Amino acid sequence: MNEQLERLIKLQRIDLKLRTVNHVIEEFPSRMTAAELPLRESQALLNSGNQKLDFFEKKKRDKERELEDIDDKIRKLKARTTEIKTNKEYQALLKEVESFEKQRSDREDEILVTMEESDAASKQIKAEEAKFKAEKDKVEALKKNLTDDKSAVEKELLTIKEERAGIAETIDGEIYQLYMSLMQTCNGLAVTEAREEICQGCNMNIPPQLFVEIKKNEEIISCPQCRRILYFKNNV
Repeated sequence: MNEQLERLIKLQRIDLKLRTVNHVIEEFPSRMTAAELPLRESQALLNSGNQKLDFFEKKKRDKERELEDIDDKIRKLKARTTEIKTNKEYQALLKEVESFEKQRSDREDEILVTMEESDAASKQIKAEEAKFKAEKDKVEALKKNLTDDKSAVEKELLTIKEERAGIAETIDGEIYQLYMSLMQTCNGLAVTEAREEICQGCNMNIPPQLFVEIKKNEEIISCPQCRRILYFKNNV
């Protein structure tokens, strides 16, 4: 086989591997984000639970203040008893006191309901906190594995780049320029197999006589259609 062609084939294989490894590295940020998603969802539920608890606690405080105001009004109304001179005024006072006592009873019932809601929210928060902790431990372990994997892949990338540099420097300058130009214009595939008179890069037919020459693997021959460098695999 032509020595330059053989090196080009090796270089293409390395570049395809390099492309795959680079793609894996590029995917690590999205994989890390995906790994953190369950934790963010758990955090959102926990935050929602805390907001709900804060709402119930504030609601309870507001109702308690309302209850204090009602109690104060009832005390003041009862204090006026000694000032009342007629039965009509007394009945009116009793009716007003009764109205406020009804409000007080309503507020007490509302406070009890709010306390039950607050207790339920507290229990839910405790459950969410346990889930969050478990999810956090799980995510941290997964992130560590991803970080270790990334380090291993980056190390592999350096080894591949060193291997590539070693082969690239043995290729004739003009041929290497042609290869790099084809890499840009042919979507990363500059060297490809010719099989059964068909270019495996563009899937177009190769003239029979040209295919005969390609099968010898003695020259740098390009596809008449896509210009990729062709070789015959059986002799590699």
